[in-house]
Amino acid sequence: MSLSHRAEPGRWPRRSAWVPGGAIFGAAALFGLQSVLLAVPALYAGLRMLGGLYLCYLGFLIFRSARKPVAMVAAGGEARSRTSHAFWLGITTQVSNPKTAIVYASVFAAFLPASFSAGFAAALLAAVFVVESAWYAVVAMLFSSAGPQRAYLSYKSWVDRAAGAVLFGLGLKLVTSAAKP
Repeated sequence: MSLSHRAEPGRWPRRSAWVPGGAIFGAAALFGLQSVLLAVPALYAGLRMLGGLYLCYLGFLIFRSARKPVAMVAAGGEARSRTSHAFWLGITTQVSNPKTAIVYASVFAAFLPASFSAGFAAALLAAVFVVESAWYAVVAMLFSSAGPQRAYLSYKSWVDRAAGAVLFGLGLKLVTSAAKP
């Protein structure tokens, strides 16, 4: 997604849309998300259903647009609204995946002490944010380089079809697993 929103070969994306979804799920896990989801199975099933439907929707959009060319943006030629759109698309994509919430809740439940200070919780959330930001920075740097962009653009139709099909398939799996009692 970042390639289609900010494609400047050889340049660092100046207004990259950082995705703090991991910190959101980390905070939810610290505040007892796993306990709530275990106590209310219908809520967990509903979250999986909505997340699955959203993944299916994204997969369909990516698959459908596989043949559309990517509009390359010249340095400094991107409107703020596109950056804002990329940010919110990233947030909704990451937050719509309930498995991420379960992973954070499970890891925190397994490895955190029964009680901890607010300072420890803040440091843990900051660490989650830094690690996730570093990962997205590496991905943004990779796809803002000319070589990876050329490779992607050469195989864009196939890559986008495969990515769309995978997202759609994962979404269907989530929906069908949520529908099972």
